[in-house]
Amino acid sequence: MTATMTDAPPPAAPKADDAAQPSGRSLARILMIVGGALLLVAVVRVITGADQLTSEGQVSAALGLAVPIGLAGLAGLWSERAGVVNIGLEGMMILGTFGAGWIGWQSSPWLGLLCGIGFGVLGGLVHAVATVTFGVDHIVSGVAINLLALGATQYLAKLFFAEGPAVEAGGNPKQSPPAESLGDVTVPGLSDALHSVEQHHWFLISDIAGILGGIVTDVSVVTILAVLLFVGSWWVLWRTSFGLRLRSCGENPVAAESLGVNVYQYKYAAVAISGGLAGLGGAFLALVTSHTYLEGQTGGRGYIGLAAMIFGNWRPGGLAMGAGLFGYSDALQLRNGGVTVHALLLLLVVLLAALAGWKLYRKAFWQGGLSAVMAVLVLAWYLFTDEVPSDFVGATPYVVTLLVLSLSAQRLRMPKADGMRYRKGQGK
Repeated sequence: MTATMTDAPPPAAPKADDAAQPSGRSLARILMIVGGALLLVAVVRVITGADQLTSEGQVSAALGLAVPIGLAGLAGLWSERAGVVNIGLEGMMILGTFGAGWIGWQSSPWLGLLCGIGFGVLGGLVHAVATVTFGVDHIVSGVAINLLALGATQYLAKLFFAEGPAVEAGGNPKQSPPAESLGDVTVPGLSDALHSVEQHHWFLISDIAGILGGIVTDVSVVTILAVLLFVGSWWVLWRTSFGLRLRSCGENPVAAESLGVNVYQYKYAAVAISGGLAGLGGAFLALVTSHTYLEGQTGGRGYIGLAAMIFGNWRPGGLAMGAGLFGYSDALQLRNGGVTVHALLLLLVVLLAALAGWKLYRKAFWQGGLSAVMAVLVLAWYLFTDEVPSDFVGATPYVVTLLVLSLSAQRLRMPKADGMRYRKGQGK
């Protein structure tokens, strides 16, 4: 991701690049990674006795926390695949929380959900006008949207929630009255059976049961919608002509225009969809997580969503894994956090030791030695303590964000024209 506002590259000879290649890792490789991670976590759970690591409650909480992060990351993916850096995701999420809370308590939560999406689209269009039409630096425009969204929602909250029927219904200048629930889905029979298996604490079997139980118990309908949006985004962007043209705008807009693609139109569509997805993430926080709009409700999830997108290498599958990881680390503080995070220190030791071995094998002695030293220090921390301080537990998702980005930075490949200024007619 870059804010460098250089001119778009000139037309290039057609070649097999990212716009034509299949997306991401193979399914078999992804399953191997997930299976290996599950096995490692199960071993750590047995050694440490921290049963919360794979419990139904932990997975359910992680899923709820991962959805807004994943939607923010998916919003960034749509925008940046068309070549527009969207730092304004946080502001668009804020607009979504306000729109959902404002309409949700007065009418139906479903109308509130739509209003949250609409407010996000509005923020996306403002960003598109600034960056695509007027050529404003993408970072500057995104930061401006974040500031404007925060100030506007604070003003509107004082205007609509601080007097009259809103106050009588429980509103105040920083909070909307509560809205009705959108509803949850539980698979009858299967949920109880998985919970029963989890309680036996069998190695790996109970871990799988706990994870599946969290997926099929009290799942919000918006969570199901988010999963469908991930699948739909992959299909549209990598399996349709519309997606190919949109991604070509992020790879080489000048060449795309020379082939008859209306680059402005595709960039506007991508950024509007990006705003709508971010608004949906904000609406999830307002209508599912808390059933009310709260000032400061997003808590930086728009930025974490961008980190998840980068971790996923601008692809839906990797993005989903990154959002799940960040949601899981965030959920630790809700589930006996100090003890559970302490157990994860042992997992971190194993990962650092494996990284050290790999770097030494690749003759990267400096990086391998540093990883080995870090593994020893974390092991000492684990052996000589029984619990992680609560202050550190609260910072766990942000620490995980930094670690993941630092470890994945070497394999990243963003769209070639991401953040570059494009002017209509350059391809003629």
